[in-house]
Amino acid sequence: MSTNNLVLVSHFCQHHQLEISFIDSLQSYGLIDIQVIQDDKYVHIDDLNEIEKMIRFYYDLGINLEGIDVVFNLLLQNEALRRELDIAHQKLKVLDTASE
Repeated sequence: MSTNNLVLVSHFCQHHQLEISFIDSLQSYGLIDIQVIQDDKYVHIDDLNEIEKMIRFYYDLGINLEGIDVVFNLLLQNEALRRELDIAHQKLKVLDTASE
């Protein structure tokens, strides 16, 4: 399996001066996905920004893993509502244009 879009967890943790157990905890809470290839753990490169946010929440703001889970669920809900609102605005523009 190709690891082109994957980052080795041990390198990520070394770079951020983290314990690998923190990343394992994020996975056990269902906050991130870890792929295991030949006994090495990887995270997808697209997930790095969110993982770095979780690190800041945990270490800088003192938010526990349960709190991080809540925050990220609320952020997902907020994004879904924003998309729905954008769709409603587009439909409204179409209706306004059609009635003119």
